[in-house]
Amino acid sequence: MTSKKLTPKQLHFARCVASGQTQADAYREAYNPSGSTTAKSIHTLASRVAGRVEVRARIEALVAARERAVAASAVTDRDKVLRKLRHWMDEAEPADSIKLRAAELLGRSAGLFATEMTLNTHVQRDPTEVAAAIQQRLTQLTGASDDESPEQLGNALPDSESPEIH
Repeated sequence: MTSKKLTPKQLHFARCVASGQTQADAYREAYNPSGSTTAKSIHTLASRVAGRVEVRARIEALVAARERAVAASAVTDRDKVLRKLRHWMDEAEPADSIKLRAAELLGRSAGLFATEMTLNTHVQRDPTEVAAAIQQRLTQLTGASDDESPEQLGNALPDSESPEIH
């Protein structure tokens, strides 16, 4: 598989986008369009450049490299903080409180003291399973017995509390 080389302007555009600029701003910086070029044209042209396979691949590679560098830096900072904290636990002097505070702040920036974890799980459930879970929850909320059907519950409401929507 042969890959086409990026032009200097395409490479500059990719670097700008990977650094967080919008595509339009990256286009303005890399291609230096004339003052009469409309914003709509810039957006269209930027989208075309970003849509090129080679440019998109370069942007993704640059973003991945930056993420790896950030992760490596965080690991290095974490190791440094742990070494310092272990050392100070054994040999700390009262005058070392500033150093301890600095180590704490560095540790926080590296996520060393994070206690929250977010898990995203997407579980596909069978519609009958969902219906059964809803029915069970309704039964818990209404205090109805398992023998009562949803239709019976609906008929048990006074006329003023009819479940119909008008």
